[in-house]
Amino acid sequence: MPTKILAFGDSLTAGYMLPGAAAFPSVLEKALRGQGRDVTVINGGVSGDTATGGLARLDWTLGDGADVVILELGANDMLRGIDPAVTKAALSTIVERLKARNIKILLAGMRASPSLGRDYADRFDAIYPALAKTYDLPLYPFFLDGMVQDSTQKLADGMHPNQRGVETIVAHILPSVDALLQTVPKG
Repeated sequence: MPTKILAFGDSLTAGYMLPGAAAFPSVLEKALRGQGRDVTVINGGVSGDTATGGLARLDWTLGDGADVVILELGANDMLRGIDPAVTKAALSTIVERLKARNIKILLAGMRASPSLGRDYADRFDAIYPALAKTYDLPLYPFFLDGMVQDSTQKLADGMHPNQRGVETIVAHILPSVDALLQTVPKG
């Protein structure tokens, strides 16, 4: 039986403006299968979602459950200037609910735009390392690592990854996903 991975996030996970086969979950599944892993990666991304929105839909998105969740939420919170304490509280509750179901979690971090000011950026950027420490989670520090500064890897909106950008994200996060999969008991 394949290991079930839920990619739970926002438009960065959902594959905003991309065909399904080019979205993060599909590209990740293909890469993991290419390594010989028997996995199914489910697209649990909803464009525009905040951490609070993710919390509201967590239970129905999980459905029958998952072995692993890649938790990628917070970018929309940051773009809307939501108080980092609200984002952290929602992400904490998501993590607690997943842990209660014995689901392994890879926390995918986000970084605040410098345009929001140093105080906001410092408080926002601290969310992910703090959660990883509190809940003893593996942390992938920045979901957009490797593509965020390269305009050739973004859609015309300048924010979302294009197909090449998604491939870069997957290439960078793959070792972290692989390490977490090694801790999942075989069915």
